[in-house]
Amino acid sequence: MRVVEVDGAGGPEVLQIVERPCPTPAPGEVLIRVVAAGVNRPDIQQRRGLYPPPPDASPILGLDVAGIVEELGPDVTGLAVGDPVCALVNGGGYAGFCRVPAVQCMPVPRGLSFIEAASLPEVYFTAWNNVIWLGRLAEGETLLVQGGTSGVGMAAIQIARQLRDATVYATAGTDEKLAVCREIGAHAAISYKGPWDDDIRALTEGAGVDVVLDAQAGPYTKKQLDLLKPDGRLVFIASHLGETAEVNIRAIVRRRLTLTGSTLRPRPAAYKGRIAAELVDQVWPLLESGRIATRIHQVFDFEDVRSAHRLLDQNEQIGKVVLALDSALAETAPRQRIQGAN
Repeated sequence: MRVVEVDGAGGPEVLQIVERPCPTPAPGEVLIRVVAAGVNRPDIQQRRGLYPPPPDASPILGLDVAGIVEELGPDVTGLAVGDPVCALVNGGGYAGFCRVPAVQCMPVPRGLSFIEAASLPEVYFTAWNNVIWLGRLAEGETLLVQGGTSGVGMAAIQIARQLRDATVYATAGTDEKLAVCREIGAHAAISYKGPWDDDIRALTEGAGVDVVLDAQAGPYTKKQLDLLKPDGRLVFIASHLGETAEVNIRAIVRRRLTLTGSTLRPRPAAYKGRIAAELVDQVWPLLESGRIATRIHQVFDFEDVRSAHRLLDQNEQIGKVVLALDSALAETAPRQRIQGAN
């Protein structure tokens, strides 16, 4: 099978397409024939040598895929060869075939193409884990999403609006991105290039917010803690602006604040499987009805993977970038099991 390998840390030029043996699913796993694969920020960081995969994960890039179940490993139930699925994978998505724990597979939502399905797992798993589970966003609360037009940001805004009836504020860096935040449900969108913390205070009449979802950290940390209401939660998913910050511990104790964060990739399959089940139960119906939508910024052929990475390096995309491995199927919306998959 064809795979993308990283030939040393560096820019997109280190990405090489090579031939490698096809993997065999272990007990509890399935083998997916990949039709489309998402391109995510962690892929960029891994390519740069800044995000090494866990010891038990595939070193091949790619954290979410959509495709067709090709083979079942021992002890797998609930799936069959030919099923169209999308999945959060532990690496290995940039390849013709990818093995993944069966519990991390989800059906392709009705009416969505393989390309659209490939855009879902990584961002919706991340948003659900951090906004719903760790952030404990409750009905009618207020959420601030830093970077509202990232894949995770767009998922978080829509989940918060549709499932928690939350008041959502988002930050972004251009007028176009601010407009998109509002289009998908943010009550207000503000530029992070200005005094965004003062803008949030003005929007909330000084009350602040209940939950903040942030990937910047560093100098943002204290500002965000100061914006939280009593019992508020600050959830980090990365630390792009700095790994350390000075905080007022007394204020955290006095106002009962929670500062937390997560990396989902090292978590066990059972943990991810529980998220998958909740997404299929609560988010997939909203995708199928159109109340939640995925936004595809651009699709690249598998052979043009370097261009896909260059686009993310520029940080100008709005929504998801996807690789198409099977152009004949990638844009189709599968209605049922696909015969002759193996």
